[in-house]
Amino acid sequence: MTSRTGFFVLSGVLALVALICVGEGVQLIATGKPLGIGMGLCAFVIPVIGFWFLRQTVRFGRDSERLARELEAEGGLPVDELERTDGGRIDRASADAVFARRKAEAEAAPGDWRVFFRLAVAYADAGDVPRARKTMQHAIRLHRTTGAEATATGGTGADRPARSNA
Repeated sequence: MTSRTGFFVLSGVLALVALICVGEGVQLIATGKPLGIGMGLCAFVIPVIGFWFLRQTVRFGRDSERLARELEAEGGLPVDELERTDGGRIDRASADAVFARRKAEAEAAPGDWRVFFRLAVAYADAGDVPRARKTMQHAIRLHRTTGAEATATGGTGADRPARSNA
């Protein structure tokens, strides 16, 4: 099953669970008892939280795909230079070497979203998905910052450091 198919299946399951929660919430509120009303109101919160997470996931996927398309148009997508085992798995030493190079690039250019995009891919190749996601979110934030500056000044924004929240 592809990740996109899995996403749609899980989204459908979320919608079904949301409908069930809302239905149960209505029934609990209809009891008229304070505990039932409280539990019924809580049942309305669960779908809201679920759909918020779904929205965040869709937004992350859309934004990271947009960055990938832009990087591809510039010819800057990371090339798959990883060595693989006979079974097709990524060789750990190879992934670590590429990761070290990508990390050095990111440290040398802390305001460039492109190097953080490539670092996120290196994290994913090394098997560290939580850090890959966090690094990709950082790349998206940098892109938004430099993209806004580039639009205002007419430049690319790649040569300027990102604004700090400190």
